[in-house]
Amino acid sequence: MFDQRTGKLQIGTASVFEPLLQPARYKGAWGGRGSGKSHFFAELVVDEHISGRGMRMLCVREVLKSLKESAKLLIEDKIQSLGVGHLFEIQKDRIKDIYGGFIIFEGMQDHNAESIKSFEGFDRCWVEEAQTLSERSLALLRPTIRKEESEIWFSWNPRLEKDAVDKFLRKNRPDNAIVVQANWRDNPWFPDVLEAERQHDLKIYPERYDHIWEGSYARAFEGAYFARQLNEARQQRRIGFVAADPILPIRAFFDIGGSGAKADAMAIWIVQWVGNQINVLDYIEGQGQVLAYYVNELRSRKWHPVCYLPHDGINANNVTGKRYRDHLEDAGFDVVVIPNQGAGAAHSVVLFLQRRNY
Repeated sequence: MFDQRTGKLQIGTASVFEPLLQPARYKGAWGGRGSGKSHFFAELVVDEHISGRGMRMLCVREVLKSLKESAKLLIEDKIQSLGVGHLFEIQKDRIKDIYGGFIIFEGMQDHNAESIKSFEGFDRCWVEEAQTLSERSLALLRPTIRKEESEIWFSWNPRLEKDAVDKFLRKNRPDNAIVVQANWRDNPWFPDVLEAERQHDLKIYPERYDHIWEGSYARAFEGAYFARQLNEARQQRRIGFVAADPILPIRAFFDIGGSGAKADAMAIWIVQWVGNQINVLDYIEGQGQVLAYYVNELRSRKWHPVCYLPHDGINANNVTGKRYRDHLEDAGFDVVVIPNQGAGAAHSVVLFLQRRNY
């Protein structure tokens, strides 16, 4: 709450976010639902604006079709709950403070290298839903917020390891960045209604639980062919590093893609049959690559498998005119082509495996 005597806010902060109270060029908080990430940054926005410095704050997300999608309402709620409504003026498209500062809300897709220059004099930038921020937008934003002691904040629920914010703040974290992971258990004010939702997902939708509540990258979801089986394998710790048996043959199963820029991906599973168990040893995937790329991948990883191709393995490659089978045999691999099993065969196998108790 606001202390009239000192002119400062007294805000309860979860311990997980305390490192973010220190100055840093980049600040990030990532994790699952219910951690309080957005609430922490919204309160930090309000706190910065009652400092009397005329703070300029930019709140962005990749796409902003309406202010209803922004953090504006959350910040307005914080202004009221913290008892500092008399220090702000709520306007239609922005929020002003009595010290000359203001908060505006923008979508990065609405800007280019020229239009974004108008934000050069801003003190703070908060990127909401940062998992959706594109590489282009991140590259535009970072050099734009350039004022001395300026800061850029990111809050996000991880989606994919290749997302721009994850590569920037987790894989290649800058030295001048403070980044924390926050999940539901780190929130001392985690509400009962969310606890009920969490327990429901844990029981009924375990395949998506880790992504939604624990901040894991998206993997298998409801509707994916083998979501339940993959989740069970993960829980039973059957997914890990598996050594190849030097005596048993190595097999490579191909899902043939194409070599054009927009072609379907090519996927190869490297496996061994050990009794009645299948050990998956490696996985290779690519898009738009010629077949020589996959041959080189197999060789560089020191695999010399028997290659199993689907029935279209006898079709001609659309670049070389040679059959896929011929390419692999010319490279020194033994090849087996699985005959066409007829319409609906693949779907039938999927249904059969889904019913099995693996």
